[in-house]
Amino acid sequence: MYKSWWKILSFVLLIYTIIGGFLLSVPALPILHESIRNLYFHVCMWFAMMILFTISVIYSIKYLRTFNHRYDIFAYQFATVGSFMGILGYCTGIIWANYTWVTDQGQSLSGILKEPKLIGAAIALLIYGAYFVLRSSFTDIDKRARISAVYNIFAFAMLFPSIWIIPRMVGSLHPGGQGGAGGNPALNFKDIDSRLRMVFYPAIIGWSLLGVWITTLKIRIQLIKDKALLHEAS
Repeated sequence: MYKSWWKILSFVLLIYTIIGGFLLSVPALPILHESIRNLYFHVCMWFAMMILFTISVIYSIKYLRTFNHRYDIFAYQFATVGSFMGILGYCTGIIWANYTWVTDQGQSLSGILKEPKLIGAAIALLIYGAYFVLRSSFTDIDKRARISAVYNIFAFAMLFPSIWIIPRMVGSLHPGGQGGAGGNPALNFKDIDSRLRMVFYPAIIGWSLLGVWITTLKIRIQLIKDKALLHEAS
């Protein structure tokens, strides 16, 4: 129980996120209306993705310093779950846009997919997708780990320009930020409504802890598989 407190916290926070996200009152914002509740899922999943990718690149750096194979496994699994969270965030973002931009701004779904921030997000996820393809192309474990670690650092470095910098430099329908259509209080940390904060911040912690939880399970499974292979080889 002592070691599992953060798992219990993750479960409690996500239950709170789901119940509070659908039942607690939210501000009546133009365009977004009740769809603002997706803030607790779409945006928070992206935060979880960023946290998991950060942990992944830290382990890649640790691997390059020590060449400890366990660090390569940690980096790979955190990148895997981070990409999964990113895909969930991307999909919930498209759904959100479909019910806001299409109806209120007259955009077609194909036009939404060409929106700079969605394109940047897709590029970031594709870069990480190439990371997994790269790993699968090597049979030598040490060579795969070294090259994957270097590429993981590159992928993480490209994450911020793709998601945060370049989309803000061009016109965007996305609410919030300099590239958005005038910004939106829902995504402005200075103006975010206190009712949104009550769920938003716990949701970030909950989704992030869930990602770490899933990753630890995948790491344990991979370590067991590696141990079994070593036992068979001996």
